[in-house]
Amino acid sequence: MLGVYLTAAELTNRGFIVSPTSRNAAGADLLVTDQKCQRAFSVQVKTQRQAANFWLVGSQAREISSSTHIYVFINLRGENRPDYLVVPSAVVADKMYGAKAKTGSMFYCFDRSTGKEIVVRQDWTDPRQEGWEFFGSPS
Repeated sequence: MLGVYLTAAELTNRGFIVSPTSRNAAGADLLVTDQKCQRAFSVQVKTQRQAANFWLVGSQAREISSSTHIYVFINLRGENRPDYLVVPSAVVADKMYGAKAKTGSMFYCFDRSTGKEIVVRQDWTDPRQEGWEFFGSPS
């Protein structure tokens, strides 16, 4: 939940109207709209407490692909500002992959390096280079 609220705070700070969904809403943690309610987005948030090179996504991520559905991947960094990676769902659906665990069960991943290709970044801690522009202008 920490990642969900950090994302909500970031989007609110940028001027968007943000509302968390109920926990049983499949695929969407936040609903976001611009100030004039002309554009709306659903947002899925994936958070890692430890810095990682990939995030787990559900098998349904391949089917949930929409111009208005966006993923926000987060690596928490203790007291420092988290690393955010904002990625359109179409990219996640196209670039996610499955891997088999030692137990035989399948898990699905999205790599940080794939996300880095989407928005060119020289500095991961620079909020202007995290992909927030996929939401467009809040006004």
